[in-house]
Amino acid sequence: MSKVVEIATREIGQGETPINSNKTKYGLWAKYNGVPWCGLFVSWCYVQAGAPLPKIGFAFNGFAGCQTAVAYFRKNNRVTTNPVAGNIVFFDWNGDGRFDHTGIFVRWIEVGKTFESIEGNTAVGNDSNGGNVMLRTRKNINVLFVDPF
Repeated sequence: MSKVVEIATREIGQGETPINSNKTKYGLWAKYNGVPWCGLFVSWCYVQAGAPLPKIGFAFNGFAGCQTAVAYFRKNNRVTTNPVAGNIVFFDWNGDGRFDHTGIFVRWIEVGKTFESIEGNTAVGNDSNGGNVMLRTRKNINVLFVDPF
């Protein structure tokens, strides 16, 4: 298991304080608190694992906006169809070409079909702004996998 996944796994159950505020330790770390924080969570995990992401549109190592990050990773040829534990996954819930959410790929459950990811700011019933760090099972539909290095 990758160091990034180990770090993210220890964060499962973390959430916002107060509830529904988008205020988290990940936002405090990035000095960008009170905003949707799925990308902040992913970025924080990489820093904690000793593998900081580049600065992707913000002053901290990593990203806050999924669109900015996807554009960066595409431009730098980091998209992969064979993700491994610790890679980044972006989700396009509506299939409209705009990525709405991100997380850390853990493993395939059924290769090419379903996988596990650890995501910040998610919940059952609110995939993109749910307020918790969770291990989720996802379908390989309208997703983009990235190997950031």
